[in-house]
Amino acid sequence: MRVPGGAALIALLYISSLGVPDVAIAQLSDQSVAESVLGPQWRQLARRAGMIFAGTVLAAPSPTAEGQKNSAGRPVAGAIPAVELRFRVDRAIAGVEEGQILTIHEWAGAWPMHRPMRPGERFLLFLYAPSRLGLTSFVGGWRGQVALDGSGRYVIGGAPAAALTQASARLPIAAGAAGNIAVVQLERSIRSARQE
Repeated sequence: MRVPGGAALIALLYISSLGVPDVAIAQLSDQSVAESVLGPQWRQLARRAGMIFAGTVLAAPSPTAEGQKNSAGRPVAGAIPAVELRFRVDRAIAGVEEGQILTIHEWAGAWPMHRPMRPGERFLLFLYAPSRLGLTSFVGGWRGQVALDGSGRYVIGGAPAAALTQASARLPIAAGAAGNIAVVQLERSIRSARQE
């Protein structure tokens, strides 16, 4: 079984033998875990997001290819085709409040580029702040959607199939690491990166 951040583990053992405080060791470990889950650009991902939270999908996307509709069900001229998603914020990290029901709109053309979502699923999400048009998107595409287990407390799975077909794709977590990485550990790294 491959341990994520194996080199970091060796470094931790060495550092702990030097008498470095546990807080510094935990921070190094958190950062190593964040990189194994979110990729080498995890700090930029955390800093660029206007909203970060662990949440439950309440409504699956429903593409409205003809754009927004008025009360009569007719397309609104000039409206941008968008998908609508609704989430319950289970763990607020940045830009949202715990318990909030959040409805977001994303340009329909961007939706096929990331992980499909279904009601009841849980994710750790990184979203840009809404634009002037009220649209947002996942920071880093599929990297901005980290699948969580049914409790919403642990990371599960890897990259979506579409992302794996890209030559530059890297699995967000190492094989065998699923279920071992807690959202609270990622949260510490994210908060730290946003304050740097």
